[in-house]
Amino acid sequence: MMKTENLSLVQEWDKTFPQSEKVNHSKVTFRNRYGITLAADLYMPKNMTGKLPAIAVSGPFGAVKEQVSGLYAQKLAENGFLTIAFDPSYTGESGGEPRYIASPDINTEDFSAAVDYLLCRDDVNPEKVGILGICGWGGIAIQAAINDPRIKATVASTMYDMTRVNANGYFDSENSAAQRNAKRAAMCAQRTEDYRNGSYKLGGGVVDPLPDDAPQFVKDYYDYYKTTKRGYHKRSLNSNGGFNATSPLPFLNFKFFEYANELENAVMIVHGDKAHSFYFGKDAFALLKGDNKEFVVVPGASHTDLYDRMDIIPFNRIVEFFNKNFDK
Repeated sequence: MMKTENLSLVQEWDKTFPQSEKVNHSKVTFRNRYGITLAADLYMPKNMTGKLPAIAVSGPFGAVKEQVSGLYAQKLAENGFLTIAFDPSYTGESGGEPRYIASPDINTEDFSAAVDYLLCRDDVNPEKVGILGICGWGGIAIQAAINDPRIKATVASTMYDMTRVNANGYFDSENSAAQRNAKRAAMCAQRTEDYRNGSYKLGGGVVDPLPDDAPQFVKDYYDYYKTTKRGYHKRSLNSNGGFNATSPLPFLNFKFFEYANELENAVMIVHGDKAHSFYFGKDAFALLKGDNKEFVVVPGASHTDLYDRMDIIPFNRIVEFFNKNFDK
């Protein structure tokens, strides 16, 4: 029998965004294929009955559901979707030991596990289930959709390819065997130290204090994750100590999108043209085939603008995309 772990979930509203009066909110849990119990916030549009279209949301990479994914999920629920924003395995309120690990395989599975959960709800239309990933979880969402045809439509917002950035560095500036081998050697040496010490060293979240010469995108991350005016949350890895230092190791040998040309269901990639990460979205889109793929460019938007800038996130386009492709 598949049993879920009893998680201790915070019941009061502790999000980084205000609660909507148009939506009912509750906490739910579900189990992935690796036996890890995931925690999620369920957002249900008020005064709607019958079987609803549903969307699972996660991201950014190193964030928690009380931040960006919850904001997206709540906004989509205001537009008639039943949504869940979930914490990935090993992070936030979700289960999994040791804590603060990332995995290209398990995190891709997390999205399919969310689909399992939604498909088995009596109030969800099983023909209208989609996913939405933000930042690193945008790439993970596309990877999940490649492998899971139950996902009828996928949106990736301000996406990263976490396999590419870990293996090649930003802007592919570390794309050599020597540089990858140096990373492998350093992380495997850290594995030895972690085992010897009986604990896992954290890699650090967003840099703090912020250096004067930090790149603009690092300053943008700091402004979101480290300030209470926007997105700081006590359970967020990026707001605090980050993932375990060895977490990037499996991403070096794992390549997302290898079979992207086989993805038949609909995909929308949303990216700001001023984002340092824009090349991830542009290059991923070039690998997709078919006339049901869309690339939406938000003029003047940076990477983190699409985290919480409600005035520029193209929710109308996202809602239209899901509705159109769910109705096919």
